[in-house]
Amino acid sequence: MYSPAEQQLLQRIAKESILSGLKKQQPLTLILSNYPEVLQKKRASFVTLKINNELRGCIGTLTPHRPLIEDIAHNAYAAAFQDPRFPALSPTEYEQLDYHISILSDTSLLQFDSEEALIAQIRPGIDGLVLSDNNKQGTFLPSVWEQLPEPEEFLQHLKHKAGLPANYWSDTLQVSRYTVESF
Repeated sequence: MYSPAEQQLLQRIAKESILSGLKKQQPLTLILSNYPEVLQKKRASFVTLKINNELRGCIGTLTPHRPLIEDIAHNAYAAAFQDPRFPALSPTEYEQLDYHISILSDTSLLQFDSEEALIAQIRPGIDGLVLSDNNKQGTFLPSVWEQLPEPEEFLQHLKHKAGLPANYWSDTLQVSRYTVESF
């Protein structure tokens, strides 16, 4: 768990990285030693941007490969300027942004031999899922349960996001779960 001060710092870094993007067309450059050690540990994260409660960008990482504070700065910039679903953020939109940061736990691979066995293991409202098969992959953060509260529907939409048919099934299908700390 991150302290309120650490959460505020991460929120500030996300905002400053987007502002840097508006001014310099690049993410914020950080000097790691200026930040608490806990924020220098490698962690995976997502930054979700909304305007008037509508999605405006969401980019993240599934595996920890850089310090958390750098991951947040990079993902905030990418959510604002590189999410392929949206045009680059404009200066007028900047003041309207709401920031949502999700810090992911490590993933754990689920073991199942049928779709029913998979669905029985999914914890609605708790689990984020990564689904992959045949070089296709998709993930839903736990916050997606708000729109898709039924496990069957959640899984069908996740398959679709991964570029697979909603009724897709294969013995090589892999699903991992993770939890998040969100603020």
